[in-house]
Amino acid sequence: MIIDPEIFLRIFIAAVVGGIVGYERKIANKPAGIRTLMLISVGSALFTIVSVTVFSNFDPSKIVAGIVTGIGFLGAGTIFRSKDTVTGLTTAASMWAVAALGLIAGLGEYVLMTASTILIIMILQLNKIRFLREV
Repeated sequence: MIIDPEIFLRIFIAAVVGGIVGYERKIANKPAGIRTLMLISVGSALFTIVSVTVFSNFDPSKIVAGIVTGIGFLGAGTIFRSKDTVTGLTTAASMWAVAALGLIAGLGEYVLMTASTILIIMILQLNKIRFLREV
């Protein structure tokens, strides 16, 4: 079986954008790093590609629902509450956003994926602005 170059490109790009967000999380010393976010992005892209190419009655809402449900389960495992603090919300949100990036990559929407990746990185950098950390 020969892999269509366009399909391979979509999977590869999904890995790259997951890695970019994962690198940001790694340098921030957060639990979900490069490998985790790359796998989430690639998995979302693969589910999307398989749904689009294999099934003739393609319904995008079913793909989105399945991915969001699965990532919600993973993300819930990263959220911890102790006394008056809750940690892991940004990590869970990062996992959710990277799953969406993978889905977009799987559909071949590179411009939307690039713009979204840039915006996600910018949002994750907001914690470096002192007055925003206190809000």
